[in-house]
Amino acid sequence: MPDYEPHVAGEWRGTDGTIEVRDLADGGTVATVGTADGPLVEEALATADGARAALRETTVPERVGWLRGIAEGIQARREALAEAIVREGGKTITRARGEVDAAIERFDLAIDEARSLRGDYRDGITAGHEGWSAMRVPEPVGVVVCITPFNYPLATPALRIAPALAAGNAVLLKPASDTPVTTALLTEAIVEAGVPDAAFHYLPGRAGEIGDALVGDERVNAIAMTGSSAAGKRIAATSGMAELHLELGGNAPAIVFPDADLQLAGREIATGALKGAGQRCSAVSRVLAVGGVHDDLVAAIDEAMGEWVEGDLFDEATDCSPLIDERAADRVEALIEDAVDRGADLVRGGGRDGTYVQRTVLASVPHDARLQTEEQFGPVAPVFRVADESEALALANGTDLALDGAVFTSDYDRAHRVARAIDAGGVRINGAPSHGNADVPYGGNRSSGIGREGIGTTIDAFVRTKSIVL
Repeated sequence: MPDYEPHVAGEWRGTDGTIEVRDLADGGTVATVGTADGPLVEEALATADGARAALRETTVPERVGWLRGIAEGIQARREALAEAIVREGGKTITRARGEVDAAIERFDLAIDEARSLRGDYRDGITAGHEGWSAMRVPEPVGVVVCITPFNYPLATPALRIAPALAAGNAVLLKPASDTPVTTALLTEAIVEAGVPDAAFHYLPGRAGEIGDALVGDERVNAIAMTGSSAAGKRIAATSGMAELHLELGGNAPAIVFPDADLQLAGREIATGALKGAGQRCSAVSRVLAVGGVHDDLVAAIDEAMGEWVEGDLFDEATDCSPLIDERAADRVEALIEDAVDRGADLVRGGGRDGTYVQRTVLASVPHDARLQTEEQFGPVAPVFRVADESEALALANGTDLALDGAVFTSDYDRAHRVARAIDAGGVRINGAPSHGNADVPYGGNRSSGIGREGIGTTIDAFVRTKSIVL
């Protein structure tokens, strides 16, 4: 019998399929998780669809009660959740605990935002409508499918589930197959919080087996997904009339000018490249060194990377972590080899041990290297030489990935000029790209996504407005 099972219509449901979840900390298996099949997905969709009217009538105080209960349930499971994130996601214990705290805060933020959901009145202002009054009433969109990634197995589900429930929607959650244990524990907290049975369904499973059934069903009103650009494009082609919120791949450039604080830039770039082993859509993936700053910047990045500590994932002093699997490590290794084969200088790292890829700094990376246009998702800082601002922007925007970017300079006017010129959903000045804790809207352009996310922003997206004319 699996350790965890799908949860549909208020019950834990046994199925024939299972996922063996790998232990990235100690080897072996973390747990066995049952997988949802087609009939179970259909039951979840039918139950959620049938609950629209009842959920629409729930009050904001009721929904606030759910959110508060979920936050308390996460807090009660803080260490169990952190351990699950370490083992199945490969994060360090310090970052895992930070993710648990971020998830709690996201439910707390949703409480504040839910209380702002209210209607208003408008008077007619056009000829013939002088005596009209209209109520604008917010109501839930209905059924929301949330597809979440392995790299933030708790914080990203919280980002989608909290706004969806705050707005009065039913949620179908499909977590990444690599990290279903964390969301199983989250499901326990949601069930204990008294969320109505029809309002939340936990559907672990392989995307190839249940993905199309979830995103292609006409009863689904909104889809929120984090993943690769290829997966996002498949959803967009399959989803019909559903509203899409897709945060997809990134290849964030960090443009560094000669007047920048190079020690600061080195530390921020190292953090941006190494945090979570670089397995983040917002990771610093390309460093564009303008003018004669290249050599000193490479030295600063190398020095900062040297301070990161390797060790046991449960040791609070450990900074470095493995990639999610061998295939991911193979890909990063191939990108490093491609750059070196084309003439890049290997300053640090470049090797691997299983799923651990060494902290890597590459200098003088040729502009035709695959790292320039492809998402790497690994602990690599490739530094490119560029002559001036114009060439830096051409290289920064020379890819179809446009999620995040960064600019390092002490010139206020240039900072804002370049930040505006970078094609990305968000640009940070004198710091590594960061989405914060979803209090600032974020999202990608072009192949990096559709829509913007954030607790308040996502609640707005999961609500539609009905006008009642008097």
